[in-house]
Amino acid sequence: MSQPKPRADTRPVRFLQAIPILRIFDLGKAKEFYVDYLGFAVDWEHRFGPGLPVYMQISRGDLTLHLSEHHGDCTPGSTVFVITTGLREFHREISAKRYPKLRPGIERMPWNADVMEVVDPFGNRIRFNEYVRKWAEDRARRARASRSSRRTVNRKSSRSHD
Repeated sequence: MSQPKPRADTRPVRFLQAIPILRIFDLGKAKEFYVDYLGFAVDWEHRFGPGLPVYMQISRGDLTLHLSEHHGDCTPGSTVFVITTGLREFHREISAKRYPKLRPGIERMPWNADVMEVVDPFGNRIRFNEYVRKWAEDRARRARASRSSRRTVNRKSSRSHD
């Protein structure tokens, strides 16, 4: 089956960024957690009018999150999986702040990554995941060695059949 030809005036499909939206219920608690504790900056806040729910963007480095008090935007208790580097430094940074409601640790996971999970005051989880480089390098080395030993075995077996 032939594929349709793209029109000359179209651009290729590319997905550039996903921005999770997390439900919040109290702006003050959200700022205490995300800004004061985790070190995010508030990029902007929007309300349709005074006293109405807030929708805001926060960011830290390349990570951008939207926080919403609007009930229809998202469900509380969501999980965001964030691939990161410098996890131990980030852990030291937030641990030094002595946030009274959370003391996350770092755990080695079966997918050979270190993970630190934080839970915001609204039940949303953020899993900061740092892949273990040494494991990835060891795995690549083992794969190369395995391919090399198979070539050696194949050479020996082909000679034995002569």
